[in-house]
Amino acid sequence: MRPLERLAQNLYISPPAIPQAATVGTFEGLEELEAIKAGYAASRALLLNELPAAGLRSILAADGAVYLYADVSEFTPDSAASAKAMLRDIGVAITPGIDFDSVRGHRFVRLSYAGPQAAMREAPARIKGWLKN
Repeated sequence: MRPLERLAQNLYISPPAIPQAATVGTFEGLEELEAIKAGYAASRALLLNELPAAGLRSILAADGAVYLYADVSEFTPDSAASAKAMLRDIGVAITPGIDFDSVRGHRFVRLSYAGPQAAMREAPARIKGWLKN
């Protein structure tokens, strides 16, 4: 039993050398990661400002996530059908809320702001025109 205990100690006392080296490598990319994070923050602010003007008035913004959750019940009783139609009609991809909430999800959609800034600037205008039709 003692030989197995000694072997086990090496597994839980500290991580093996390869994962330690990989972890050190992650710190070398902090500047790039901060730039990505700033881009997400800018896209989030843009969408939170522009989507209400496009017609999506009730928007929930989660901290630590790259998406917004919007109530679309004013426009549709079926967020899944609307998500398909929006992608087909205007090329904007949203995720139906039913994927996250089986009870009230038909009223909501999830919009990601992890894409390119140009797409984030364009999406509210496309959504506005589509919702008016």
